[in-house]
Amino acid sequence: MWRVHGIGVSDLRDDRSPAGFSYNTRLDILHGPLELIDVAGLVNACTDQWFNQTLCRVDESVVRLGVVHGEYHWHKHDNEDEFFYVVSGRFLIDLEERTIDLAPGHACVVPKGVMHRPRAPERTVILMVERAGIVPTGTPA
Repeated sequence: MWRVHGIGVSDLRDDRSPAGFSYNTRLDILHGPLELIDVAGLVNACTDQWFNQTLCRVDESVVRLGVVHGEYHWHKHDNEDEFFYVVSGRFLIDLEERTIDLAPGHACVVPKGVMHRPRAPERTVILMVERAGIVPTGTPA
């Protein structure tokens, strides 16, 4: 079962990456409006290989912090777009026909319905913006 904190998610599949490490996905919202968010502190405290924490809500969307290394599984989101911004490291988004290579300061939107697989060849810090109801694991390939 997935280590998911906060809101209930009933349709998540196995909690292991293709490489066998655990995903740590936290859907609880850490901060409310006007609260200081110490992103660097969260990154420095992270010991997981693939960590995803919801930081805050902005209207109908959430901002999530990812501290990742390795590869996620192939999946898509039928009803939501995903925005990825690389803070540090290198983040690859495999698509069926090509790979998007993101360096620090680069960003990309993966449109709803597009099959993709995120990868990080080194420890990478990303910020994601997506609709609050999204299930991060998506629909598997």
